[in-house]
Amino acid sequence: MVAKQVARIKIANCDGQMWGVVSWETQPGIDTKNPDPNLRSRPTLGMPILLGMAASKANKWEGQIYNSEDGHTYSASITLLDPNTLRVQGCFLGFLCGGENWTRAESLDPPATATTQRTSTKPPATRKTTGKQPDPTDDTCSRTLGSAGLSHERGLK
Repeated sequence: MVAKQVARIKIANCDGQMWGVVSWETQPGIDTKNPDPNLRSRPTLGMPILLGMAASKANKWEGQIYNSEDGHTYSASITLLDPNTLRVQGCFLGFLCGGENWTRAESLDPPATATTQRTSTKPPATRKTTGKQPDPTDDTCSRTLGSAGLSHERGLK
């Protein structure tokens, strides 16, 4: 769950890299600020935002993050602070950095195993949740590929 609790990002290991796609949102959105005019009408639900995060240290990955609010892709890192907190940090020009903490949300997938610990972080009851819930059979890794290649190679920079 992102810091403002308006979206959930499903993160998966895809061939050794971490990728994240929007799996739930409180309000349906469209990627209107994408630099590629052909992608400006795509829904934000299912859109890749964590792009090719490769392990750099224990519990830390580096890659790119796409911000649909401004249409830019930034250098980024994610760090697992504890089992339920992920620190997400993006940088512009290598030194103007900002970030936020994301919290583990209750999985929308079928339960993995009895040994997998999950905590429940549901959106506040006062929020209207109009976002379509994802199909539990959706594959996060397949969402990162498109007919024109990986999303970060299609002009998201």
